[in-house]
Amino acid sequence: MDYQIDAIDKRILQLLQKNGKIKIKEIAKSLKMTNTPIFDRIKRLEKEGYIEGYAARLAKEKLGFNLVAFCSVTLEKHNKEYLNQFLEDIQEIPEVIECYHIAGMFDYLLKIYSKDMVDYQHFITRKLAALPNIGRVQSSFVMTEIKNNQILPL
Repeated sequence: MDYQIDAIDKRILQLLQKNGKIKIKEIAKSLKMTNTPIFDRIKRLEKEGYIEGYAARLAKEKLGFNLVAFCSVTLEKHNKEYLNQFLEDIQEIPEVIECYHIAGMFDYLLKIYSKDMVDYQHFITRKLAALPNIGRVQSSFVMTEIKNNQILPL
């Protein structure tokens, strides 16, 4: 039977989502518990796959990534071999931050971080267009980022 999370687990997950570096001692204090059960719960949440990992959120503008684009892609052929090849190829392109298989007019939605429009054009012409089986591509550019917290509503 799968481990079922309770209200305490959800609160721990909420705190960890907001601050992945929060100390066990701080979580325990917030939940009016001792350190040991908090530590045990976190280890169980990791083991059961509720926590997939920990990462630092970087300031993309400070690192020179001033252009965020969403790129909608349609493939020419949709047999298994071509789909698998696209999935393998897209994993190797570092500008692709996120990739979603979607329903609707396009097959995939890519989130791209680029330094500028010239860098994005290089991505489109030399990387994406170089992949086999690319049919149609449509780009949308982010003018203002309104919300990007990646915190699940538990």
